[in-house]
Amino acid sequence: MSTGTSLIKRTKPLEHDPALERPDLAGDDAGPQPPCPVYLDGWVTRGFGRGSKDLGCPTANLPDSSIEPYAHTLNTGVYFGFARVLDPASAARDAPLSAFPSPSDSSPSTGPNDHDRVHPMVMSIGWNPFYNNDTRTAEVHILHDYPSDFYGKELRVVMLGFIRPEYNYSSLDALIKDINHDKLVAARSVAPDRTPYASYAADEFFFRPSTLAPPAEDPAKPRVRPGEV
Repeated sequence: MSTGTSLIKRTKPLEHDPALERPDLAGDDAGPQPPCPVYLDGWVTRGFGRGSKDLGCPTANLPDSSIEPYAHTLNTGVYFGFARVLDPASAARDAPLSAFPSPSDSSPSTGPNDHDRVHPMVMSIGWNPFYNNDTRTAEVHILHDYPSDFYGKELRVVMLGFIRPEYNYSSLDALIKDINHDKLVAARSVAPDRTPYASYAADEFFFRPSTLAPPAEDPAKPRVRPGEV
């Protein structure tokens, strides 16, 4: 695990180098290394709406309270692992189910009855310097096509490894290119043949009864940056 920028102390982000060759796999072959695995749970909240509109990569935002306990042990950047959006009617009773995309590509998994399953995910923690954010965000992109938004539903995430640091990009195209590679790396890094990682898809964390308190405010409330209307 890289020891880079702290979640609490904001420092100048690294500049993206377009000539940098990136690996197609992340994580030690032996399995997650400290501080991973990290278990996160929270109500999905509305973000800034840029994931789908600008980047073609819809994300589910976790509240700041979900990552606050790890503020001194996690670094800003991109992570891989598994996630599950819980259907309140069935979440605590389901058998461990998971759906894997092909390790050869980053296309989301699809299926008529698998929206409530555990799926691979790629997650960004940081300030998104390309957009000059003033607040830290925890954004999860699940490698699955969902039929609708799921604001206000419970999201459980297991972070298993670090993919790359947070970068500042000179263009939107460069950012999108890196995001697409992040998805490829995430899918390959938890593929069934990587048992030390793939086994977390059946972790009991995803299937135990919910203990979350009701959200303090409407999770679907639009989030705006300071100064925006």
